[in-house]
Amino acid sequence: MSEQSTRMDRSQVAAFLDEPRHAIAAVLRPSGEAQLSPIWFLYQADRFYFSVHRKSAKYRELSRDPRITLCVDAGHPDARAVTITGSAELITKESPERSDLEWRIVRRYHKSDEDAHRWEASIAHEGPGALIVVSPERIVGWDYN
Repeated sequence: MSEQSTRMDRSQVAAFLDEPRHAIAAVLRPSGEAQLSPIWFLYQADRFYFSVHRKSAKYRELSRDPRITLCVDAGHPDARAVTITGSAELITKESPERSDLEWRIVRRYHKSDEDAHRWEASIAHEGPGALIVVSPERIVGWDYN
């Protein structure tokens, strides 16, 4: 199989990212070591959105260095994946747009509004959050199925 035949085109990548999959976010610690963590995300209008708590390592590291890489894997036995390299913007100001995006992220990973609201209530004690907006510089998708 050639590399060309395994690459996903733009529409295939968009369809893949439209499914509620987990991504692994990689940010850089001051030492240069990668800090990895799973995230829920929303891909819309060529941007990636996810939320973090302001006390989290991701928030701290992205505040210092906005470089980020995401990897979205389909999971075995589906042999597809997409990697995204870009920069992150941290949005802490409350707004209807931010609230809507955060709700849409949470809702896509739950079967019902009720389940999503219950999950939101369960993490409310963790304190204020931020919306992270990732502007991709490079998106590469592979399909080895």
